[in-house]
Amino acid sequence: MSGDLLVRGGRVVRASGDALADVLVLGGVVVEVGHALQSPPGTPVLDASGCLVLPGLVDPQVHFREPGLEHKEDLASGSLAAIGGGVTGFMEMPNTKPSTTTPELLADKIARALGRAHGDFAFFLGATAQNADRLGEWEQLPGCAGVKIFMGSSTGDLLVPDDPTVERVLRSGRRRVAVHAEDDYRLKERYKALKPDTHIRHHHEVRDVETAVLATRRLLNLAEKTGRKVHVLHISTAEEVALIRERALGDLVTAEVTPNHLFLAAPDCYDQYGSLAQMNPPVRDVRHRDALRKGLVDGVLTCIGSDHAPHSLVEKQKPYPDTPSGIPGVQTILPLLLTGVRDGWLSLSTIARVACLGACRVYGIKGKGDLAKGFDGDLVVVDPNVRLPLERTWLHSKAGYSPYVGWLLAGWQREVVLRGEVVYRDHAPVGAPKGQLLRFS
Repeated sequence: MSGDLLVRGGRVVRASGDALADVLVLGGVVVEVGHALQSPPGTPVLDASGCLVLPGLVDPQVHFREPGLEHKEDLASGSLAAIGGGVTGFMEMPNTKPSTTTPELLADKIARALGRAHGDFAFFLGATAQNADRLGEWEQLPGCAGVKIFMGSSTGDLLVPDDPTVERVLRSGRRRVAVHAEDDYRLKERYKALKPDTHIRHHHEVRDVETAVLATRRLLNLAEKTGRKVHVLHISTAEEVALIRERALGDLVTAEVTPNHLFLAAPDCYDQYGSLAQMNPPVRDVRHRDALRKGLVDGVLTCIGSDHAPHSLVEKQKPYPDTPSGIPGVQTILPLLLTGVRDGWLSLSTIARVACLGACRVYGIKGKGDLAKGFDGDLVVVDPNVRLPLERTWLHSKAGYSPYVGWLLAGWQREVVLRGEVVYRDHAPVGAPKGQLLRFS
């Protein structure tokens, strides 16, 4: 039967710990995890001896650029990069062309993804001053990941820089709201004062610490005022980690970090990779990187989101500050985190907590993020003994580049399973795309 699979003899990694076990998936759903499991006759068997078996990752922040910017990425290529990285569920952002700001535009994205997306999916609605009062109704639509606010680093209707409009959005609806928290007023002042010959190595100073902290503090105040749950995207500063820890607002505020902010550090990353390391908010120095790592391990930061944001190499070769910000990263989340385990600052169970289960807890995604009875049979088999430099030819994003090319990473995805079916093996997809709508509680 389709969706039946016995994964035999691997080390099953969960947020609660890891142990040798078999995983039995029937009809696309995990029915048992244990030792020496028996399966119905004819059930395919996947030998995972000597390998790690993790739940499929869920990436809650990707930019797959369709519609309107398909020269950078599209739903087929972006989702293939995702499944190639063990990401079996993704949530895509609204800043496409046109922006996803109405039910009709949400439905258009869903129609484009059906039959083309390699993993399960949902799409964010973008908040604007015009739609703020309707979002509480629209956020309940099938395939809607929730609402996204851009307090900075956006243009047109998607930019919501002022507190009164942010408050209107927070008062319309009940689901957790995702927020890009950079203070747009400070950004405008700093870019206006920018000298023409500014080098890219100063990107993290142009979009400075205070730009991020100002917006995050404003957001926490508004969340406390309205009682609306918020999720702060791509935290980049030690000060924001300290602010969230000190405010101790519990489940009212969750936060996310990208692998880029955990593994790159300024100014060296700009000297070595140039604009390929440029993103918003920027990669900062080692002090911030180390604080982010600590915040992830101790639970202040709830989950990992890649903020996969590809651009063409031609665009990336423009002079700063005209270079577009964004790093493609959905395919490299897991190998980088496994490298963190190798280097001793991360554990396997933490990977399962923040990269598999984290986004599911934040957004209420049903059936994903764990290898337990009743969950979808999504899993990733990793041979931890395969430690090879990242090859450019393995990357499926249209961008075709990564600052991590050549890095010696500690483990790579051998097989990826979606609802009991092997969909990726040895750097290549298996079968036709099988993505379905993510389900939310």
